[in-house]
Amino acid sequence: MTQPATRPYAFDTEFDNDGAVVRPSAFRPTKRSYLPAEVEVMVAQARLEAREAALAEIESIQAMAVAAIGQALAASAPALAQIVQNHREQSAELALAAGRSLASAALDRFPQGPIQSALEALAQEIDASPRLTIHVAGLTEESRGRIERLCADAGFTGVVAFREAPAMPVAAFQLEWADGRADFDPVGAANRITEAVASALAAEAGHAEPLPHGSAY
Repeated sequence: MTQPATRPYAFDTEFDNDGAVVRPSAFRPTKRSYLPAEVEVMVAQARLEAREAALAEIESIQAMAVAAIGQALAASAPALAQIVQNHREQSAELALAAGRSLASAALDRFPQGPIQSALEALAQEIDASPRLTIHVAGLTEESRGRIERLCADAGFTGVVAFREAPAMPVAAFQLEWADGRADFDPVGAANRITEAVASALAAEAGHAEPLPHGSAY
């Protein structure tokens, strides 16, 4: 039967010739019993060490969570930016569509509105001109008389000549006088507004060119 390995007793206290201790023994017997006060101290110390260890672990977990959140935000930033850009584009499309609908309805009901505004704005420029030529579509006696009254209200006293332009859309016109010219095309104006909005959206998105679907409005 094999016996367990044992450590031989070693008396390591060293004495001199006179019996005085030169080097005390390093052996310290294991304490087998503790006083109640000592137990309380050890328990309190254990609790403190456990609390410090728990707090350290919590701080580590919090740091890892913050790092994970930062990584998630960094990874999702491009997608969020694209979502915001898409929302802006869709809002602009909706606003342009609503604007076109309202403008079309207004021009159908008041087709002379744009030419009236133009005559009022150009009153001083055309006042000294002997002749004003107006190119417009859908001329009728009633529309001619209305436009002539608008010219008179704007202060123009010269001759008003009309030229039928069937290819022009509703409310479009072209004015010509001795030293100037002005025209209005609602379709062209709507396209320019659309292009301006598309360019603004493209600039916000960091593109050098307008958005690919910008001209499709």
